[in-house]
Amino acid sequence: MHTKKVLLVKYGEISLRKGNRKHFEHALLDMIRANLKPVNNGNIRVSREQGRFLIEDTLGDLDVSAVLPRVRRIFGITGFCRAIKTTARDINDLCEIGHAFFSDYLKSVAPRSDGISFKVETKRSDKNYPLTSTEISCAIGEKIFLAAEENDLRVDVHAPDIQLWVEIRNDVYFYVRSESGEGGLPYGSSGKGVLLLSGGFDSPVAGYLAARRGVEIVAVYFHSPPFVSERAADKVKDIARQLAMYTGGVKLCVVPFTETQVFLKENTPHEKLTIFLKRAMLHIASRLTERERALCLVTGDAVGQVASQTIHSLAAVESATRFPVLRPLAAMDKQIIMDVAKKIGTHDISARPYEDCCTVFVAKHPENKPNFGVIEKMEARFFAELSPIMDEALNNAEFFDILP
Repeated sequence: MHTKKVLLVKYGEISLRKGNRKHFEHALLDMIRANLKPVNNGNIRVSREQGRFLIEDTLGDLDVSAVLPRVRRIFGITGFCRAIKTTARDINDLCEIGHAFFSDYLKSVAPRSDGISFKVETKRSDKNYPLTSTEISCAIGEKIFLAAEENDLRVDVHAPDIQLWVEIRNDVYFYVRSESGEGGLPYGSSGKGVLLLSGGFDSPVAGYLAARRGVEIVAVYFHSPPFVSERAADKVKDIARQLAMYTGGVKLCVVPFTETQVFLKENTPHEKLTIFLKRAMLHIASRLTERERALCLVTGDAVGQVASQTIHSLAAVESATRFPVLRPLAAMDKQIIMDVAKKIGTHDISARPYEDCCTVFVAKHPENKPNFGVIEKMEARFFAELSPIMDEALNNAEFFDILP
């Protein structure tokens, strides 16, 4: 009875998309295949298998250790199962295969004085199979139990030490553990957005969370030499490179922002400077959004975290753009944000002591309840002079294709 090692890939909410399901499945398949190109010698095949994706080597056992690191971070995947696949359909053959697979796995488990408890769980996606899920589980479980030495195994259907899964699909699969994936939606399946990326902790996490919901990210960083060093720009590139571990790549736009900042410092009240600087960033990011044919902006704002992120301040800033502004961190506290930053690998990069333009030009006593109507009227007085400065900044921007 022929079996071989394969990788079963589980996806979550895209299976509930009904009419749009194929769109999301194809997007996810394309991402998996693209990520496997560097290790695919022509024998690795990725296909759909009744609510799962199957990664296999057409010549024999799959080298899971080479494949899994390249697909583990793909958005849209909820789990991975190191499984064996068989074309056998007869229940007696399945009992033999299940027993052999379970026995091999049992060798890696430390013995216990009271024995090891187990359970067999069957998912029968092929409804034409002549036995029910319960009948299949009972048959395979009986074979395992009767073949075991006395007191080695005991059945526990509620909280077993080991659970053997059997999936009856086009072929039959056996596995014990399921490793977690990133979840979310396939990258790029929800459209494109422009991420305002700084060197801080928040905006990289916002970019990760937006990308996890299928938003393709174009990152924009506002650079202000000589007030900040080139190391600050390098830090942002490293952050983008870490985000690219999840997206496959990030397009980064570095905008020279010094002239815009100096103009606003000289033409606005000091307590309102932060608001006008953020509005200028949204003005420029909106123009980039149009050029990139994106549909939204993404920021790292968390409500109430600092003076420029009160509801009043957010309203005063957001009126600078006609595009929707996504704020994935809006309801998070700082500790949650820091925990996510550590999880995705951006925390230590953001902690490097290189200031960005926001921290250098921040007002000592910023207004925290600005009236957006007043802000708009003040901006209108000098906007004709400011607008070409912002246009020139975007025209002089540098673009980088950041890869993992």
